[in-house]
Amino acid sequence: MRKWGPLVAVCLGTFMLLIDVTIVIVALPDIAGALNASLSDLQWMIDIYALALAALLLGAGSAADVIGRRRMYVVGTGLFAAASLACGLAPGAGWLVAMRAVQGVGATAMFATTISLIGAAYQGRDRSVALGVWGAVSGAAAALGPVLGGLLTQGLDWRWIFFVNLPVSVVTIALTLRVVGESKGGHGGARIDWPGTASFTAFAGLTTFAVIRADEAGWASARTATTFACAAAALVVFVLVERRSAHPMLDLALFRDRSFTAVMVGAFALAGTAFGVLAYTSLWLQTLLGLSPVRGGLVLIPLALAAFVASAVGGRLLHGAPYRLVIGGGLVLIGAGALAQAVLDAGSGWASLTVGLVVAGLGVGLVNPAIAGAALASVPPRRAGMAGGAVNTFRQLGYALAVAVFGTLLTGRMEDSLRDSGVPDPHATARVLAGGGARELLARVPEAQRPAADHALHAAFAAGLDAAAVTAGIAGLVAGAVVLVLVRSKPQAAAPERAVPEPVGAVERG
Repeated sequence: MRKWGPLVAVCLGTFMLLIDVTIVIVALPDIAGALNASLSDLQWMIDIYALALAALLLGAGSAADVIGRRRMYVVGTGLFAAASLACGLAPGAGWLVAMRAVQGVGATAMFATTISLIGAAYQGRDRSVALGVWGAVSGAAAALGPVLGGLLTQGLDWRWIFFVNLPVSVVTIALTLRVVGESKGGHGGARIDWPGTASFTAFAGLTTFAVIRADEAGWASARTATTFACAAAALVVFVLVERRSAHPMLDLALFRDRSFTAVMVGAFALAGTAFGVLAYTSLWLQTLLGLSPVRGGLVLIPLALAAFVASAVGGRLLHGAPYRLVIGGGLVLIGAGALAQAVLDAGSGWASLTVGLVVAGLGVGLVNPAIAGAALASVPPRRAGMAGGAVNTFRQLGYALAVAVFGTLLTGRMEDSLRDSGVPDPHATARVLAGGGARELLARVPEAQRPAADHALHAAFAAGLDAAAVTAGIAGLVAGAVVLVLVRSKPQAAAPERAVPEPVGAVERG
């Protein structure tokens, strides 16, 4: 237990914080009824958590190098637990949204330290095995969220999707304090990069907010253009700050290395291409096929199981394997899996997704631990928190942006399909349908016309999912090609200050 205790402590927290990204989805109808929440409230209950992760991860990783990674992990877990309790006791929608934001801050402090804690606890083959297990847990968590959420919501009450975090948090904190050693960046002169943290948080937050809300406000609206302009300005400030900082939280010189840049592209594509469509898939399963939340969540089990098996086995068998092949090949599998899910029509059932989910899950299982290893191998140990924060930031940004972009594609393709079917006001109908309002729409139709209307709605949602899945598939294939082409066949000789003892694997070995 002493040897693998740190891994257990890190994986418990990782599973808990990542499963909370998706666990809320199936409980939204119950939450809306209990708290009289509007559609906007429900959207923010999902968005605010992912937004906190995407915006704050990089700064949290930098801070962890300075104040201590174990300390940051424990404090973050405690904050996450307190916010989870407050979410479960929420008297209203506004309170729940606010506490989800606090929950996201705690999750950020935890997530930003996971890779560096593993890197400090293990070396050589043990590190590869540990990262393989961590990757398996990470890959399975998002897919298992809807299943656990459905079980708790149907079996107990929606508030238990938050209460369940409390005992897990207590065990995680106790185990971390007992078996995980403290580690820092190692240079006493380092300081937290507050200007860099603030400017990057502004850039990530504004970009995510702009994309999430662009479908509502309009991509060509003044509001969207202004938000993107502010995000661009924040990015310029971040670059200027980091170039002049003596202790930047992200060494921009790393992006001169094509291998590091390609790894970040892979991280960005990973979560978005593998999981970005699943929220809409869940809506299709429940509102069009009539599955219960639990049964709808169980449809995604093939992805979770494939990711877990591939990651756990790959951590052992692919020790020292070229990152170019593992990451690039995994992304190609994710892309192929997404394309294999783009086979739906008005008569399709849940089984049509199984093959694609399995193939995508295998890709997730390969990429997850390899991405973590590449992040650790690309920087010196004192900047492990920075590397962990960077790779996880790109993953969360990719997910947040993908959900928004795929939502726009989904509704746009729905609208075209409904227009072809002669449905009146296809624009409004598509948005109600995408929001889970199929039953509401059918209730408005005279009984004699309902079979035809039901077919049109099934066809429209299937067409929208196909469009989103094709886009995700193409993005996965392109990202895989970028990694396969740009990551070097052999590692570049590192300068002394960049040398990394006991790398998980060479940045590339022939």
